[in-house]
Amino acid sequence: MDTKEQLEKFIDIMARFTVYTSKYLPDDVYAKLKELRVKEDTALAKIVYDAMFEDLKLADQQDRPLCQDTGIIQYFVQIGTRFPLIDQVEVGLCEAVKKATILGPLRHNAVEVFDEENTGNNVGKRIPWIDWEIVPDSDEATISLYMAGGGCSLPGIARVLMPLEGYEGVVKLVFDQITSYGINACPPLLVGIGIAGSVEVAAKLSKKALLRPIGSRNSHPRGAELETRIEAGLNAIKIGPGGLTGENSVMGVHIEEAARHPATIAVGLSTGCWAHRRAVIKINADMEYEIISHRGAVL
Repeated sequence: MDTKEQLEKFIDIMARFTVYTSKYLPDDVYAKLKELRVKEDTALAKIVYDAMFEDLKLADQQDRPLCQDTGIIQYFVQIGTRFPLIDQVEVGLCEAVKKATILGPLRHNAVEVFDEENTGNNVGKRIPWIDWEIVPDSDEATISLYMAGGGCSLPGIARVLMPLEGYEGVVKLVFDQITSYGINACPPLLVGIGIAGSVEVAAKLSKKALLRPIGSRNSHPRGAELETRIEAGLNAIKIGPGGLTGENSVMGVHIEEAARHPATIAVGLSTGCWAHRRAVIKINADMEYEIISHRGAVL
């Protein structure tokens, strides 16, 4: 297979993978929603969860996206230095989004900032957003896709705290933001928190925290404890499914951190809605693939 054929196959795989992500929740999100549904004891909360699962069933039966807002497409790429298409991945992903927009069909969500015009194909300046990590001595690419809808992006915030606010300031910001805007983001939410020394690093880490499997914990014992305590506190507020009250507010809380400057603590917050469309695919040098997030899925 020459480079042109490889690129065409890569575009086709990623286009179909992007469409698939719009229609099917990852295994961990689906399992968590089922778990939270069982815990509800009010009629209204049960009705909302039942509507969610009915939505998922209809998306499968009618072969269409499970939410009309298919979001801004974001790819988080871990790519080996020996992956044969390393120079063409960005071009390939942009073409895949254009193709997926037609195949999905996906809603047109890319609006150029200063022109205030919708591009009509979900591709625009720096969109799809592509985040890169280089993996030495590897010929594989592992790509995480996230569809960042308008609702789940609404609570997002990042700021640098005054030094005396400490880590208590991180917790305060999270609770202030979720209690103010969380109901607009289609709960139960997945909460991603980044802690770092500067605002852009914290914001990026908060989004990467949303890519972790639900139920995973921060590798540091104190980080894992903080995740658990924030999750318990947010659930105690009982925002409930759809923001209409219930036993729980969140599917999980994930924290990612980077070493910080002694004088600053920056915090970033990102949220995922109940329809958390996150998927992971691994592609090898022969353009064979495995979808990691959706067990047994075939495009």
